[in-house]
Amino acid sequence: MDQVILKKGRAKPALQKHPWIFSGAVARVVGEPDDGDLVELRDAGGNLIGHGLLNRHSQIVVRLVNWERDQVPDTAFWRGRLKRALAGRAALAADTSTDAFRLVFAEADGLPGLIVDRYGDYLAVQFLVLGMERLKEEIADLLMELAAPRGIWERSDAPARAKEGLSPTTGLLRGYPPPRRLEVVENGRRFLVDLAAGQKTGFYLDQRANRGRVSTYCAGHTVLDAFCYSGGFAVYAARAGAGPITLLDSSGDALALAAENLHLNGRDSAADTFLTADVFQQLRHFRAAGRRFEVIVLDPPKFAHTQADIPRAARGYKDINLLAMQLLSPGGILATFSCSGLVSADLFQKIVFGASVDAGRDVQVLERLSQGPDHPVLLTFPESEYLKGLICRVW
Repeated sequence: MDQVILKKGRAKPALQKHPWIFSGAVARVVGEPDDGDLVELRDAGGNLIGHGLLNRHSQIVVRLVNWERDQVPDTAFWRGRLKRALAGRAALAADTSTDAFRLVFAEADGLPGLIVDRYGDYLAVQFLVLGMERLKEEIADLLMELAAPRGIWERSDAPARAKEGLSPTTGLLRGYPPPRRLEVVENGRRFLVDLAAGQKTGFYLDQRANRGRVSTYCAGHTVLDAFCYSGGFAVYAARAGAGPITLLDSSGDALALAAENLHLNGRDSAADTFLTADVFQQLRHFRAAGRRFEVIVLDPPKFAHTQADIPRAARGYKDINLLAMQLLSPGGILATFSCSGLVSADLFQKIVFGASVDAGRDVQVLERLSQGPDHPVLLTFPESEYLKGLICRVW
C-alpha cells in the first residue's frame, strides 16, 4: 500500500488518535496513490501508525480511519464501523416518541466526512470528503443492509465539499424517494421536514434535547424565536403553554413550514406573529419600537467557517446578544447558541459577557447546553464538539 511519511516530531497527534493530518506535517508521499485512496501513515522512522484517506487537494491531507496496524480497511471494516455507530443509537431507535436522529457523526464515529441522519423510514446522507465519496456505493449498500430504510437520499451539498475539490451532489441513492413533506416525531412533537431542500439534511437534529430544556422556561410567557427556521423551538414552547410567539427568519419558505409545524401540533397561531426579515435589522426595529419579550431564543447559522472569520463572527454574536438583552423584560430568559465549531465555549461565554456589559444588564447563566448524544464528542477529536448554548436570566 502507498504511504504518507510524516516529518520528524510530527507524529504525536496521530499516535494520540487525532484523525487529521495537515499538509504541514507531511514529509513525502511514497508510491503513486490517487487522491481518495487508502494509504498507510508512517512516522519519520518508517513505523506504521495507521491507515487513512488521502487528499492532497485538501489542507487535511490524510484522514485517519484506524490505528490497527494489522487491519487494512475493507468492506468488513466499514460494516463494523457502521454497526458500532448504529449500536450507539440503539436507545434512540427503541424510543417510539422519536424517529429522527443522527446515526453517523463523521470522525466522531470513525467515519470521516460521513453524516447519516434517520428521518422515519428514510436516511439522509452526506459524503463530505473525497475518500468517503469514493466509498459512496459501498457505504450505501451497507446502510441498506444494516439500517433497512425505505430509501436513502443524498444531501452532499454542504460548502465543505469544495475544500475537498468536490462539487455538490444531491438525489436518490437507494430505494424510494421520500415525500416532499415527510412527517417525523421528536419527543412526541410532530414536524414536517424537507429532505431534498431543507437546511442541513432537513432539520436541526442536534438541538433536540435543548429544545426541551428551553421549553421549560416558556409557559405563559411571550417568546421570540429568532433564526427560527421550521419552528423547532417555537413548537416546543407552544406545547409548553407559551403565550404569543414571534417567529423570525429571513426565509419565507422556512416560516411557512414553521406555521405548518405549529398547526400540526395543535397550536392556534392567531396570536402568533411570523416575520420574514433580516434578524439583525428586525431586532433593531423591535428595540426602536420599545418591544419587550419574556423569552428570546437565538439559534443563528454558523458565523465562522474559517479561522479568519472568527473576529467577524464574534462581532455578530455580540451584536445579536446585546440586542436580545435590550429586548428582554427584567428577569427574562435568553437562550443563545453558536454552532460555529471554531468559536469555543469559553470564547462564546466571553462574547455574551461583553454583550451584557454593553447592554448594562445583569446576566446569570442558568444552564450550559451542547449537542445531543447522537452527536457524540470524541475525546481524541475535540473538533467534534461544535454546538454550545447558554440559558441565561437577564435582569
